[in-house]
Formats: sequence, C-alpha cells, structure tokens
Amino acid sequence: MYRQDGAGDVVRLMTVRKVYGKERTGVVALDGVTAGFGRGTFTAVMGPSGSGKSTLLHCAAGLDKPSSGAVVLGGKDLSTMREVELTKLRRDRIGFVFQAFNLMPSLDVEQNVTLPLRLAGRRADPNLVRTVIEQVGLGSRRKHRPAQLSGGQQQRVAIARALVTRPDVIFADEPTGALDTCSAHEVLTLLRDAKNLAQQTIVMVTHDPVAASYADRVLFLADGQVVGELHRPNPEEVARRMTNLVARFEQRPQDGPRMNELMH
Repeated sequence: MYRQDGAGDVVRLMTVRKVYGKERTGVVALDGVTAGFGRGTFTAVMGPSGSGKSTLLHCAAGLDKPSSGAVVLGGKDLSTMREVELTKLRRDRIGFVFQAFNLMPSLDVEQNVTLPLRLAGRRADPNLVRTVIEQVGLGSRRKHRPAQLSGGQQQRVAIARALVTRPDVIFADEPTGALDTCSAHEVLTLLRDAKNLAQQTIVMVTHDPVAASYADRVLFLADGQVVGELHRPNPEEVARRMTNLVARFEQRPQDGPRMNELMH
C-alpha cells in the first residue's frame, strides 16, 4: 500500500514541475506533482489528453529532467546524476514496455530477451532466461523471430526482456494499445503476476479503464497535477471518474497553453 510519507517507495516524485520552453511562456507539463510507488505495487496513471501522463513517466524513469523538484529512484536523486550515470541506471535498474514492441527483427525470442544484458556486458543466467521466457508463455517459441509471432506474443517478449534484468521498476506506456482484447488480457495478467509473484513495481500509463482495473491503484492527472486516486479499481468506477474528469478538463477556462497530443 502506498504511504503518504514515502517510506518504502521504490520511486518517488517530490513537487516535480516540468516546463517545456521558458518558464513564463512555456507549456507546463507537470505542476508540483508528488507521488510515490512502493515495492510490489502496480499503479495505473490516467488522465485526459495533455494531462502530463507520459511526462510523469519520463521524469520518473530519468528519460526527462524536471524543471524543479526531485525524483528519487532506489534511493538515488536522479537530478544529481550525470547523463552517463542515468544511462547506466536505466539499463540496470529500470525495465520499459511500450506500445511499440521494439524488438529486433533479426533476433529470435531468446536473443531479444537477453539483448539488454548483452549491451550491458553482463552474462545472461541461462536458468533465469529460460524461467522468464516460460513465465510469459513462450517456452516453445524461444527460437522464433518476431515476424513469426502474434502481436500479443511480441509484447510478451518485451515484458520478458524487461523482467530479465531484475529491475527495481517497470514503466509501461500504453502496453496494450496495439493489441486485441484477448492479447491485452494476457499481457495485463502477466504484469499483475510479476507484481504478485516477484514483488515487481509497475507503473503503467493507460487510457483504458479495463487495463487500469488490473492495477492496485489508479492515479488521476489533470493539467499536470494529481487530482485523485482510486484503490482496488474496477472498470466501471475508473470509467466514471475519467468521464467526470474529462468533462471538467474540457470546461475549464482556456487561459494558458495546453499540452498537445504528443504530451499526453
């Protein structure tokens, strides 16, 4: 369970502000966000287009630097780290799953899964690799290339690739956006199982209330601020809250620059 004091958080954002452009005239993507993500928790992040969801994920993962505030991951303040240190941290301690599977077409399943380890100069533990591939249901397809797999199977490869490094946290950005309903269920179940069985911390950006219902908690954003959260969500309640949030978001005064679609 998330604690307000931040104790036990694997990742914590503290009054994070992110402005694209100049402070006085730029676009405010995040406006004083404080949020924590504890070990073994699965959090979905939702909000209207332009609310700052992906910017929150990028700042939390060290892909983007806040204009002010701090991001602490695994006890390290990312704002104090040089780019080479951030690159190593992302490689060793963070897993990523995106809507695009980002697999190497010339490599088979096992080679794609172990690619991050090879790039880091680390030896892959054959038993761990085998276990992770079997966990995602691809034990019989270890030597298949991406073109020989369905979309859902390719996303399972991407999840195995994220898990094999034993990361502190996995950030997932619309991981089921390109999948059919059945494949999406399989992928979300895998993420939930990783949380339950391996105490994996997962932070997932999504627009889908059904996808969000697989999480322990939903964090709602609007205009770059946290405006609410929901524990033990169900699709109906998530959809109701999102409908109300979008209605309020669209009715607010248009007195400042808005985030565009790419900044969702």
